[in-house]
Amino acid sequence: MERRNFTRLHEFILVGFSDVLQVQYVLLAVFFCTFNISLLAHMFIILLYRFSSNLHTPMYFFLANFSLLEICYLSNIVPKMLINLLSQHKTITFYGCAMQMCIFLLMGSAECCMLAAMAYDRYNAICHPLLYNNIMKRVICIMLVIGSWITGTIVGILQTSLIFSLPFCNSNRINNFYCDIPPLLSLACTETQFNEIIMLILTFIVVLGPFILTVISYANIIWTIIKHHSTGMRKKAFSTCTSHLMVVALFYGSTSVMYLRPRSSYGMNEEKFLSLMYTIIAPLVNPFIYSLRNNDVKNAVKMLVVKIKIK
Repeated sequence: MERRNFTRLHEFILVGFSDVLQVQYVLLAVFFCTFNISLLAHMFIILLYRFSSNLHTPMYFFLANFSLLEICYLSNIVPKMLINLLSQHKTITFYGCAMQMCIFLLMGSAECCMLAAMAYDRYNAICHPLLYNNIMKRVICIMLVIGSWITGTIVGILQTSLIFSLPFCNSNRINNFYCDIPPLLSLACTETQFNEIIMLILTFIVVLGPFILTVISYANIIWTIIKHHSTGMRKKAFSTCTSHLMVVALFYGSTSVMYLRPRSSYGMNEEKFLSLMYTIIAPLVNPFIYSLRNNDVKNAVKMLVVKIKIK
């Protein structure tokens, strides 16, 4: 029988964008600007919620926590990517890679649950307006947020433990700009069918589970809006829900395509593009979708500006 070298790896090489050396500094400038704009936009939403009393509602409580998740999500991946774009040695330690993957999975899973909680909040606000304040009490909102973080932590630790218990002997080159499950599975020198099954099961539970709850919530919302005879009510309801639906479509679209298809169908450039979609582009677009399409946020900004001028 052929003997293989099962020596434990001490580091991985993040290939990233090494195949486009001629534009690496352009990518560095673009990603650096995108990263900082995203951070500032999400921090602005959190501060706006904190200092604008008219935004102290469950909807904006969830939105502020979602922005916090996005900040952690970006900070886990983008700084290392920027460093590697400048460096000749695009390496990450074995445990550093495990930590990055764990945090990435934690934040991604928590975001799925948070989006479902936001949909549940809109469902109660539109379908049960008279009972809304009794249903969406602050303690319930806090429990939903804590539940999102706990779910993400369990998924992150479980998946990371399963992946990094595999022996890696084929190579130490990860064909991506961060440590993700599919490229790491391709480096394993043992059967990974069990890991792929677990990944699919957890993806169905953590991704499709909240997605189905979101779809059910919005199906009820649309039915309630259609039955309502007030044009003003319809317009207001649609305006508050459209932005959330756009974020849901962007997030679940890229995530589902990435993790709910056979590993053999992955293409190198396609995988990197999808990774960029949900790690950099989506976090950049989300705060602008929520703020530019939301009259409450616009009014809160105006009131905050007035307060600052008065002081």
